[in-house]
Order: sequence, then structure tokens, then C-alpha cells
Amino acid sequence: MALAVDTTVDAAAADFLALSKEFAKFEEQNKTYVSHLDAVYTSQSKNLKDLSHHKYRLAQISESLKKLKDLSPDEKVILENLKIELAQRKAQLNDIAGTLPAKNNIYLRIVLGNVNVSLLSKAERFKYKDEYERFKLVVTVISTIWSFCNLFLFEHRVMDAAFHFLLVWYYCTLTIREGILRMNGSKIQPWWVAHHYISTFQAGVLVTWPDTVIYHAFRNQFFYFSLYLGLVQMLQYRYQHGQLYKLKALGERSSMELTVEGFHSWMWRGLGFLLPFLFGGYFLQLYNAYTLWNLSKDPRCHEWQVGICAIVFFVLFLGNTVTTLIVVKRKFQQGLRTEAEKVTKYKST
Repeated sequence: MALAVDTTVDAAAADFLALSKEFAKFEEQNKTYVSHLDAVYTSQSKNLKDLSHHKYRLAQISESLKKLKDLSPDEKVILENLKIELAQRKAQLNDIAGTLPAKNNIYLRIVLGNVNVSLLSKAERFKYKDEYERFKLVVTVISTIWSFCNLFLFEHRVMDAAFHFLLVWYYCTLTIREGILRMNGSKIQPWWVAHHYISTFQAGVLVTWPDTVIYHAFRNQFFYFSLYLGLVQMLQYRYQHGQLYKLKALGERSSMELTVEGFHSWMWRGLGFLLPFLFGGYFLQLYNAYTLWNLSKDPRCHEWQVGICAIVFFVLFLGNTVTTLIVVKRKFQQGLRTEAEKVTKYKST
């Protein structure tokens, strides 16, 4: 028996010796990795300094051009060409800036501190964006099912409060993830960013609403609204995701473009059928505001949450409607200009 133990120990010692030789190679490999990483951060710092320098010098040149007066015809031609080159250089600098770490915005600095949230590679950025999209879809599906259950299967304030807590967590997480995505090249309209901050605030107010007669007078209407909103958002995701995939393949949209709750200009082609569903949701927000405002005047109402939620729903309705109408108007005007150009070209031929 002792011989068997010795043999086992010898085998383990031999295995460890072989592993130690592999570890020596791995240790050297890790040292190389660390040195390369240090070189990357050193290069990043230099690139950021050079970027600031070029932006500063371009701004100086642009300011000096504004002061020029009484130019000869030849000088005016040179000036116009220089302005074009300056605009091109600014665009090039913006492209370069997109590959470098950016300073966190105020919200991210408050939540995360000065942690660098810039992702180094395009693959990492796209992976993070894809995870963000999946996160939105999963939580939307959960909240839609939960709304249905609260409406038709059970009516309990604890389940309602848990649903509102889910919304608070969801919108808080969404604002952080969107902040990181914006730092890494994703473009989101300012209103939709503000929309999520406002929705976070509203969900927090709903959590604190006590279980009263007024709460139950609005409860079912709110969950019908949440159910409709969830279904529309799933419909949007389904069609936006496919449309974005096509546009990215054609090179017409950035790989960091996001699906949104609202309506963007790129959605006009092929996704115009979503507009009635969106405006239906906006109308329900207005109806919620109207209902809550009337409930706030009820003699039985003593909760401050009612009036606040009425105002928030109205702000969301107004912001969503105006933002969407601006996009629709802009696309309509572009369509008219395109048709006018076609007519002019046809007449000239």
C-alpha cells in the first residue's frame, strides 16, 4: 500500500514539475501582455493630448478666418477651399475621438466615479450594445407578462409595488447603460435620454403611492397602459432590429445604432406602419394625465403622488409627440424637396 502512495505522489510531483515549466512560459506571456497594455495606455494619453492640440489649433484658425475682410477674388476662393478643408478635418478628428476614451458625463461620474468606461475594440462595443438590446427586450417581456398577471390573475399591492420597483431598477440601469453606450459612439436623441430619467422618477413616485381608494381608481388603467406599451415596444424591437441589420449591411447606419422607443428618421423607410401604434401610446399617456388630474381634485384624494404623476404623464406625452412630429415633418419636407428636384431635372431634359 505504501508503494502505491509513493507512486501516486511521484506522479503528482512529476505533473507539477511539467506544469511549472508551462507556468514559466505563461508568466513570461503575462509580462508581455502587461507591457503591451502599458504601451496602449501610454499611447492613449499621447493621442488624447494630440487630439486636444489639433482641436485647439483648428479653433484658432477658424477664428482667424472670421476676422478677414476686404479679400480679393482669388483670396475668397482660397478662403472657401480652406473652410471646406477645415470642416473635413473636424470630421476626421471626430472619427478619431470615437476611438479614444472619453470623459464620463455628469450622471456617470455621480454613479460610477471617474472609472474609464470606454471600450477599446469595436467588437467589445458591439457586444455591449447587443447585451443592452437583449436586456431591454427581456425586461420588456417580463414587465408585459407581469402587467397581464396584475390585471387578470391577482390584485395585491405587494405585487403592484414589486412591479414599480422593477421599473425603477430597469430605468436606472437603462440610463447607466445608455450613458456608457453614448461614451462609446452610440447616438441617442436628447429627448429619449431625458425620457428615461423622467420615467425613473415617475416609477419612484408610483412605488411610494399608498394603497388608497384613489390608487385603486387608477390601478387598472395604469396596468392596461403598461400592457399596451410593452406589446408596442416588443413590436418595435422586432421590426427595428431587422431594419437596422439591413441598413448596417448597406453601410447606411453605424454598427452602434440603437433600437429606440420612439421614431427616428431611419425608420421612415419600411417602419412607417409603427406610427399609429406609437401615437396610440402617446394618447394613452395624455389620457392618464387627464384621469390623474381629475382624481387629484377628488375630495377623497390626499396623496401628493396623484398630481405629480399627472404632470409627468403630460410631460412624457408632450415630449414624445413633439419629438416624433418633428421627425415626421423633417422627412416629409425632405420627400417634397426630392420630388421637386426630380421634376426640375425632368424639365431640364
